[in-house]
Amino acid sequence: MKLYKTGVFLSEGRDLIADDGEAEARLASVGKSADRQKAACGTMAYGILKNHNTSGNMKELQIKFDKLTSHDITYVGIIQTARASGLTRFPVPYVLTNCHNSLCAVGGTINEDDHMFGLSCAKRYGGMYVPPHQAVIHQFAREMLACSGNMILGSDSHTRYGALGTMAMGEGGPELVKQLLGKTYDINMPEVVAIYLSGAPVKGVGPQDIALAIIGEVFKKGYVKNKVMEFVGPGIKNLSVDYRIGIDVMTTETTCLSSIWECDDRTKEFYQIHGREDDYKPLHPADLAYYDGCVEIDLSQIRPMIAMPFHPSNTYTIAELKENLMDILEETEKRAKVSLGEKAELKLKEKVIDGRLYVDQGIIAGCAGGGYENICDAADILRGTSIGDDDFTLSVYPASTPIFMQLVKNGAVADLLATGAIVKTAFCGPCFGAGDTPANQGFSIRHSTRNFPNREGSKIQNGQIASVALMDARSIAATAANKGFLTGADELDGVDFTKPAYYFDAEIYKNRVFDSHGKADPSVEVKFGPNIKDWPPMVALPQNLILKVVSEIHDPVTTTDELIPSGETSSYRSNPLALAEFALSRKDPGYVGRAKEVQKIEKAIEADTCPGEADEGFHDVMNAIHTRFSDVNRHNVGVGSTIFAVKPGDGSAREQAASCQKVLGGWANIANEYATKRYRSNLINWGMLPFTIPAGDLPFALGDYIFIPDITDAIKEKKTEIEAYVVKDGGLTPFTLTMGELTDDEREIIEDGCLINYYRAQKDM
Repeated sequence: MKLYKTGVFLSEGRDLIADDGEAEARLASVGKSADRQKAACGTMAYGILKNHNTSGNMKELQIKFDKLTSHDITYVGIIQTARASGLTRFPVPYVLTNCHNSLCAVGGTINEDDHMFGLSCAKRYGGMYVPPHQAVIHQFAREMLACSGNMILGSDSHTRYGALGTMAMGEGGPELVKQLLGKTYDINMPEVVAIYLSGAPVKGVGPQDIALAIIGEVFKKGYVKNKVMEFVGPGIKNLSVDYRIGIDVMTTETTCLSSIWECDDRTKEFYQIHGREDDYKPLHPADLAYYDGCVEIDLSQIRPMIAMPFHPSNTYTIAELKENLMDILEETEKRAKVSLGEKAELKLKEKVIDGRLYVDQGIIAGCAGGGYENICDAADILRGTSIGDDDFTLSVYPASTPIFMQLVKNGAVADLLATGAIVKTAFCGPCFGAGDTPANQGFSIRHSTRNFPNREGSKIQNGQIASVALMDARSIAATAANKGFLTGADELDGVDFTKPAYYFDAEIYKNRVFDSHGKADPSVEVKFGPNIKDWPPMVALPQNLILKVVSEIHDPVTTTDELIPSGETSSYRSNPLALAEFALSRKDPGYVGRAKEVQKIEKAIEADTCPGEADEGFHDVMNAIHTRFSDVNRHNVGVGSTIFAVKPGDGSAREQAASCQKVLGGWANIANEYATKRYRSNLINWGMLPFTIPAGDLPFALGDYIFIPDITDAIKEKKTEIEAYVVKDGGLTPFTLTMGELTDDEREIIEDGCLINYYRAQKDM
């Protein structure tokens, strides 16, 4: 695999020409000009973005999407926000799936109450509703929503349908709210990176292996961060569409913005199988296209991979892991200490038996693993074997009921069940900690999307720890056939991959999925369960701001799962205050209490009472501020909490990672950088200031107050350097915070206090 240090030209869809001193001559030799600006318009991404841009300016985009999709962790909050902002109908097709909270038995009627809320909203506002167990969000979108040349916005980070010619993006809920209210998705034109594929995968190598190899190479370098990955090259024709989908869905873990692939006759066949041939059109770059970078991959050189805990970028070939087993396990345990601290100790070396690594659990599931070909190949490997009667278990979750049906018809389900494996309905639980949680110190191998700390469901605050490594379904099946001892699929001899044809049964969805066909029915009353609560009031940004640092996190990366844990906590997703009680509970259990103490001061100010009565020590803070800013008082100051994290926001698009901080009185984050655009956008849409500060020693510490004078003026005046002071020992110590680029709308959202306030203010004008 090669990462280019320059941009590249792609000629005739085949020939890569590095943008170096020889580029002009090489292009001239084939009758082409080295016009970068013109050639940049030849990417597939540029064409799709241009067709969806409403600004008239291809440098500053204002995108309107063709369709929207959400699942049952996020759609209640999205619709509630949109309702509070004036929603009357869904202006574009909006699909509400129920694949996350269908099995977690927490909170009594909460899950089904939310589902009934979703169904009633689909009827009232004109949407689609996919009942529990029918399909995971992204498989339904592939089967029923994607169209070549379209754009889809989803409130799940793995919204990726590029293999079907659809540019899709996963964002926090407020970005979907904007689309529901007829507004736009505003970004600068992203850079586009070519992912140039050649060759063909060797036997036993699956899509997850290719994906993990890419993630391992680009993530830490930030090579495709917030960029579009455009898959091109002669190797594409050697991949089935199901295989392409398996690679594509994992591009999220690179921190790219979106993805797009060339569409060919195989893509056309996919649409034909699903009865939607009219939604296909061929898609290729122009005869000459220019890319801002390039990842060149010879597919034949990739071998079965494993991503060790606790990140998809901790990649090795399985052969490399087995050859250096104790050293890599030791290194993994050391990395774990950075994330886990003293709360729990990961003991992977204890899994080694007679020089072999024993695995406790295997799972093939969800939008990444639950595809038809993945499960068929796994069944071929396992046919006639047994997973054994020891600790090892294997669970398989087809990604949709149509896939499940075909696996039943072709015998794959029977083959899997005969080995001792269990086949379950479509559900995202294993990916976010709501199903198949291993035992304490359990080690699970999964063809799913993520392996962050505690994402498998363990509760570190209770002293529990389990861990997940990501692998392809084929190597998981090989390990299962070896009764739990780690085995790469390329180590097996004599496996006949039968590649049975797929037949899609459209009647399954016709019989069960509610589709309004875009017709709203205002006579339908929205159904509210007792857990569904409105967002609490949020005030506008004050003239001056006092922040207290209530959490300080120095991990290299902080995931959204650490900011707000998934799993059983998501059952409270429809109650903002109840969900906020879990914020940072696994990473910093004292955070919520500290944030609430700061919030008491702000509440006193909002009530026009003395804030010193809420916290006696606050008098000292104000006295120190008055040494230089004598006009600051409770009528022109606000008090909130902030966290510091080195690089927060990797992972899920769930807006709750920001909104939970907001409802606890959070007014800012301070970071060296933000892991993803979507997390930074979530902060902004909830009225929180996304400050940055250079890496190095911090001028403040946990428990310190920070005073930021005239913050509203700084935002209005588009300042990128913000004057700030650490309030300590009766004095003020100056330092500088930085603020990245904000659109005019984003500035107004921050000034108004949150997106709801922003739209409410517009409605009142």
